[in-house]
Amino acid sequence: MVAKNAPVLSSRALNRATLERQLLLRRTAVPAKDAVTRLVGLQAQNTRPPYFQLLARLEGFDPAELSALMESREVVRIVTLRSTIHTHTADDALTLRPLVQPARDRELKVFRHGLTGVDLDRLASLAKELVEERPRTMKELREELIVHWPDADPRALSVAARCLLPLVQVTPRGIWGRSGQVALTTVEHWLGRVSQPAPAPDGTVLRYLGAFGPASVKDMQMWAGLTRLREVFERLRPQLVTFRDEHGVELFDLPDAPRPGPDVPAPPRFLPEFDNVLLGHADRTRIIPAAYKGRNGVGNQAYGTVLVDGFLAALWRLDETGDDATVTVQALGGLGREQREEITQEAVDLLTVMSQASAYDVRFAPFVDFGD
Repeated sequence: MVAKNAPVLSSRALNRATLERQLLLRRTAVPAKDAVTRLVGLQAQNTRPPYFQLLARLEGFDPAELSALMESREVVRIVTLRSTIHTHTADDALTLRPLVQPARDRELKVFRHGLTGVDLDRLASLAKELVEERPRTMKELREELIVHWPDADPRALSVAARCLLPLVQVTPRGIWGRSGQVALTTVEHWLGRVSQPAPAPDGTVLRYLGAFGPASVKDMQMWAGLTRLREVFERLRPQLVTFRDEHGVELFDLPDAPRPGPDVPAPPRFLPEFDNVLLGHADRTRIIPAAYKGRNGVGNQAYGTVLVDGFLAALWRLDETGDDATVTVQALGGLGREQREEITQEAVDLLTVMSQASAYDVRFAPFVDFGD
């Protein structure tokens, strides 16, 4: 039950608190690995967004730094939160994946009709042998597994392997400036370490609040793809402070976490599709105004987001042709001259680091769905 005397935090107050913890109020001079740890991973459904996420947050970020961490296997690409690929440190990959395994088990049930008669324990054992012999693509896994269960749905077999086993995408997949198809092996084989048993969720709840708080139980459940976390929050309640949002929803937070005032300046930031801060809450109005809900993407199609004064204000796209690179910004509402100048400078800084083009351009265009 929400305490009626709990302080109320406005959307702007929640915005500034979240941006501070997400390193988006000012760029911070910390190593990329430390940032990945602090943010509890980077959404990595596509290969380039993790690099743009760090560019928006870290002072002097060089894409080669994250690539080096991937090649040294200090960070990996693995399906975890929300059953989506994330870039995690090796330590987090070994602990978070077991924690969110219930979500993978639910995903497996969706394909149960294509797995009639399949011994899932044997499937997991066979798939483990195959991907640890050498990294395999999903197509290769299907071809190998269908030999053992010819009446099963081939796609269901490979999805089952992905759900049952903690599989990582091996390099060069995800390396900046290089390409590579998705090839998979187990996280234990890739790291040469054994996964840990699923930890109690308490520590992850505290880390989540440190990176995304103040937040509700539903926020945390949406972010993690887990259910039934209310009892965990109740267990932790004596260690936490509580607030209410403008709709009366109870929000939990760490007592000593930063909560800047709502008028603290928030500079423009270019965020990639599926950025952490856009997906960290059930109620996303702390970043995405209600009037712009759905404007930055539908389903698995998403666009780059420009934050102005901390909130979604425009979409952006980077186009590279030969030696030319152009950032196109589509404002969702009116932008003042000073705001356009700040956005332009931020775009130029982005192009300087993230493009090898010799000629740059920044364009403002009316809002039209980039998919049109």
